[in-house]
Amino acid sequence: MRVVVAGSSGLIGTALVSSLRSDGHDVVRLVRRSPTGPDESRWDPQRDRLDTEVLAETDAVVNLCGVAVGGKRWNGAYKQLIRDSRIAATDVLAEAVTTAGVPVFVNASAVGYYGDTGDRIVDEKSPPGSGFLADTCRDWEAAATSTDAAKVRTILLRSGIVLSPHGGILGQLKSLYSIGLGGRLGNGRQYLSWISLEDEVEAIKFVLTREDISGPVNLSGPAPVTNAQFSDALARVLHRPAPWVVPGFALSALVGEFAREGVLSGQRAIPAVLEEAGYSFRHNTVGEALSAALLG
Repeated sequence: MRVVVAGSSGLIGTALVSSLRSDGHDVVRLVRRSPTGPDESRWDPQRDRLDTEVLAETDAVVNLCGVAVGGKRWNGAYKQLIRDSRIAATDVLAEAVTTAGVPVFVNASAVGYYGDTGDRIVDEKSPPGSGFLADTCRDWEAAATSTDAAKVRTILLRSGIVLSPHGGILGQLKSLYSIGLGGRLGNGRQYLSWISLEDEVEAIKFVLTREDISGPVNLSGPAPVTNAQFSDALARVLHRPAPWVVPGFALSALVGEFAREGVLSGQRAIPAVLEEAGYSFRHNTVGEALSAALLG
């Protein structure tokens, strides 16, 4: 299978490209710099530039583009960058996929689509929520589904928090917990939909080859947990106490608007599509995923 991947230098993209190549697939990476080899092709989504010849005889395009949602304190400019880095890239790829006749388009999204769900369980049939992140995901998915539905099988990857040994949220939390500064955030009742990096990659490969799967797919573990439960599980894996509570007002003062949508609220999303399709999770509990990521 020939797969073209955008956003291949990020946490998920790096792991996906490596796994696909290990499986014997031909992978071409879209990059925004001068290519360093025949397996790379330069593009510039902000200027609507993409060499469509790279899509010739391509079986699938995977788009994982997007700056980190929590990478900086939110202001008007950074919120616009969050949107543009996702939607502009998706617009360019969706049009190119349709024009080139690529049969499969896999596009990133997030469980933030559902907004703050409280303790209510949501799956892929649930409606969108409200807020900046929910609105961004909705518009992001709309850009992806602008493909010719009759010719392109389009999959929307609504990912939860990816637990990785190579960075992401665990890279920050491990340092804090290791020196005894772990604990819950706010009241701790907000849900966290998590997934191990291994399952994230394996699930993407799974949907690539399943012709009966299209539309939204929750990439999240089968048992979402509250922030308090996650904190306790992480403390157990690291054999460290987690006695602290960071009040919501302190988080808001520290990181601003992102605290309300990205930290103090959450989604209790379950992977109904994956489970109904028979996907077998490598890590079924957050404890298993944390142990795999942190202890190997």
